[in-house]
Amino acid sequence: MGFGAMQLERLHTDRDAAIGLLRRAVELGVDHVDTAQFYGGGFVNSVIRDALTPEDGVVVVSKVGAEPNPGGPVPLRPAQRPEQLRASVDANLAALGLEQVPVVNLRRLDTGPGLRAEGDQDVDLDDQLAVMTALRDEGKIGAIGLSSVTLDVLRRALPAGIACVQNSYSLVSRADEELLRLCVDEGIAWVPFFPLGGAFPGLPKVTDEPAVVAAAQALGRTPAQVGLAWLLHHAPNVLLIPGTADPAHLEDNVAAGSIALDAATMSTLDAVPPRGGDVVLG
Repeated sequence: MGFGAMQLERLHTDRDAAIGLLRRAVELGVDHVDTAQFYGGGFVNSVIRDALTPEDGVVVVSKVGAEPNPGGPVPLRPAQRPEQLRASVDANLAALGLEQVPVVNLRRLDTGPGLRAEGDQDVDLDDQLAVMTALRDEGKIGAIGLSSVTLDVLRRALPAGIACVQNSYSLVSRADEELLRLCVDEGIAWVPFFPLGGAFPGLPKVTDEPAVVAAAQALGRTPAQVGLAWLLHHAPNVLLIPGTADPAHLEDNVAAGSIALDAATMSTLDAVPPRGGDVVLG
């Protein structure tokens, strides 16, 4: 169980609370924090810099491929060109106070809810991987991940060495099952975002599913915990990064990592029909 730091921006008026939440995550055993320089306009990365020390043993994973879009209809805009990817890595390094970001995900915008790349932002994968591998060779990043990619894109990227894939995926949104299986076969970590669905209006929520609610009642857990536990049981390479700005919710999320689901419960949850949609912004 890791921690997705995006929601820390909700605490921008209480920096001490944001730092305290990260410290509590470390106390609970979290050793994987997912971030981006565009979260909170740099606020989130600055909190991570102040809250974490090398002795904590936390792997900080960031991402590139988008940037803030102040005043725009959507708060982010694509930043896919090679020079933008390099500039974003440099910005992450400066904000985090690191000499190397352990893992950097290239957010490709090929699939899933969110932005799409158009015009000069529609960049060939090979051009992007060239700059990402150069940054790895220079020691600025430790490993390369991918986000919002298709099966074909991952297959093309495999020779570059891919550490993880972040795609939208949950019990009710399983269109990427074949992509997940390729990651299992290749030893690539699967880090689903929106692990409980419902990230945008009109998208289904895992916690609304009757089977999930029933399992939660039987186990004395919350539906959200059951939804997270299903992901961990579904494949051996799953790393979860649920985010929150609330300490109690953080504890619930981390506790989901210790929930045991028996074969009958898994069979019932597996039978829930996927119904996730694809929402495009911008």
